[in-house]
Amino acid sequence: MEGKDIGSLIELGREVLKKEAEAILKVMRELDENFVKAVEIIESCTGRIILTGMGKSGIICKKIAATLTSIGSPAIFLHPADSLHGDLGMLRKGDCIIVISRSGETEEIIKILPAIKRIDLSTIIITGNVNSTIAKYGDVVLKIDVEEACPYNVIPTSSTTVSLALGDAIAVAIMAKRKVKLEDFAFFHPGGTIGRKLLLKVEDLMHKGDEIPKVREDTLMKETILEITSKRLGVTGVYNKNDELVGVITDGDLRRGIEKYSNYFLEKKASDVMTSNPKTIIKDDLATNALKKMERYAITSLFVIEREGDKKPIGIIHIHDLLKAKIV
Repeated sequence: MEGKDIGSLIELGREVLKKEAEAILKVMRELDENFVKAVEIIESCTGRIILTGMGKSGIICKKIAATLTSIGSPAIFLHPADSLHGDLGMLRKGDCIIVISRSGETEEIIKILPAIKRIDLSTIIITGNVNSTIAKYGDVVLKIDVEEACPYNVIPTSSTTVSLALGDAIAVAIMAKRKVKLEDFAFFHPGGTIGRKLLLKVEDLMHKGDEIPKVREDTLMKETILEITSKRLGVTGVYNKNDELVGVITDGDLRRGIEKYSNYFLEKKASDVMTSNPKTIIKDDLATNALKKMERYAITSLFVIEREGDKKPIGIIHIHDLLKAKIV
């Protein structure tokens, strides 16, 4: 492919992304009290949230349903065509329904809406035509009157992007209203990367007992170095006579100590080389927070304490532990 062809394709890609971004901004500016009403309908729904749409709109419905379910709002996708042949039986009083149709004239959806209204479900319509047949069935209508990114303004591109973004906005708004915490979100994501990041705590990964590198303040550096190398964490804690952590010695402290004390380095005490006030983290904190703390202070390990203010560590966690657990 010639250079000019590559350049033209890149420009085309940028133009499509620009059009879709502008479509989202347009809908954002036009957002009004109907958005609030839609959020309130879903937030107060005592049953399930049903999403329906044909073709690519249906695919967007499935993603929105998955997002809502992940924050504790049970949602399912109802295929309009299948619902004409028995699947309407899954609907129950107390459910609410979100319908996505850019044209507002999708035949399969129009056929099922009278039955939906007979069940008396609260109905949210997402459409580009607020005067359409489908829009007339809505208790709330959210407008997505945007131009498609394809050259013929036909292929669902901008409209599906906007619908997806609008679904995300609704989900996040519901999270805010229900004050959904990170721990609540973690409950619904026990597996995969999200599960590891949201459920694994520091105590699940920390080294404890004899695995904790430990020397006294008066320990000579030649013995301190042996402790650091034997525990293979590149660090050791320095403890006082009350078994309280008062300092830490890292590889960096060793280098600085050698430069400072030269030939007398091995005869110096741990208290002469240590860095005071080492960083700690409580055992119940999330492993992801341990990583953030290490990054903030440019360190590779944290001593673990039972509760805030404790001076007697119960463990140590190293960045390699986080890497092995695929937290990074």
